[in-house]
Amino acid sequence: MPDETHTAILTAVSGLGGKQPAAFLLEAGGVRILFDLGEGPEPGGRPDITGVGPVDAIVLSHAHGDHAGALDLRPRLGNPPVYATAATWAQIRGDAVPEGDRHLLPLRGEAELLGLPLRTGRDGHAPGGVWIHVGLGEGVLYTGDWTPESIVFPYDSPPAAALVVTDASYGDRDTGLDEQAGIIAQEVAAGAVLPVPAAGRGPELALRLARLGFRPKLCPVLLAEVEMLAADTTGLIDAPAREALGTLRREGLGEGAMAPTDVVIATTANAASGTAAALLAREAEGFRFVFTGHVPRGTPAARLLEAGAARWLGWNVHPRRRDTLALARDTGARAIVPAFVKPESCTALGEALGGVLRWDRRTAI
Repeated sequence: MPDETHTAILTAVSGLGGKQPAAFLLEAGGVRILFDLGEGPEPGGRPDITGVGPVDAIVLSHAHGDHAGALDLRPRLGNPPVYATAATWAQIRGDAVPEGDRHLLPLRGEAELLGLPLRTGRDGHAPGGVWIHVGLGEGVLYTGDWTPESIVFPYDSPPAAALVVTDASYGDRDTGLDEQAGIIAQEVAAGAVLPVPAAGRGPELALRLARLGFRPKLCPVLLAEVEMLAADTTGLIDAPAREALGTLRREGLGEGAMAPTDVVIATTANAASGTAAALLAREAEGFRFVFTGHVPRGTPAARLLEAGAARWLGWNVHPRRRDTLALARDTGARAIVPAFVKPESCTALGEALGGVLRWDRRTAI
């Protein structure tokens, strides 16, 4: 527990120093809260929870596997209750968390968690994804994954915090999404498959490419996502994006048979399963692949890229350097823990933030 000189101690169980599964332990106000409990994105990547001991609650930022894929480890943590937004719970499959242990977080708003004031806001990264602010003193902010650039998923600015654990996946990368969309549009003009994860960048890619004059074809999973978002009234997305996606769907957003000359957006992200894998099996017909996110070793995406048989072009779903710097400025943080990135990828960020950027496994405020 925090000693008399500190109001909170943050321990990076997993997620500090590289692209690792998320698991961050906050000890504050006499309680122990674990933010996220993920698996991957590299094959076999799971948090080492040896010595963590019982926790009072697990709080999930969103449903992606590297943040919520290791909930089966919960018995080793004392079977604590798990908190997430309704949309996040809707995406989590399996019975690792019984219904009675599932508790709701607001999508954006205030609540109380084990006697501590809590505030959430939308993270711009995934449907139902949130940042979490625990208000003890100046407060602690855990972002999960986030981006302010999406034209589909809203990003709500968080409040001031003394300690911030931020997604810093891109390190010093600072290219904007508008520029990236233009580059990808040129690359796919003659047809290509863009593999994406479920509940992620698929609707965004479709909307941006449609605005650039394309008529992308979507796999059934992504078509269902577009329909769900276009009909949503819970605040997952705001009215302009909801209306834009609804218009695309009413216009018959790229349904039908898929040909190598089509721009196809399909799950899953690394062509290991789903429609992307089915089209990869038809590679001899001339289907080209363009990958846009993290590529784990040993995946079909990794093999294609290593053989020079596919392209990789970035598509931001995490904060750029300028976004991380703005977060530091706006929160007034005295300590910032950069998650999911190697130190050598953050040299410019480190120079700009100086001693505020912390790489220690334990950070106290």
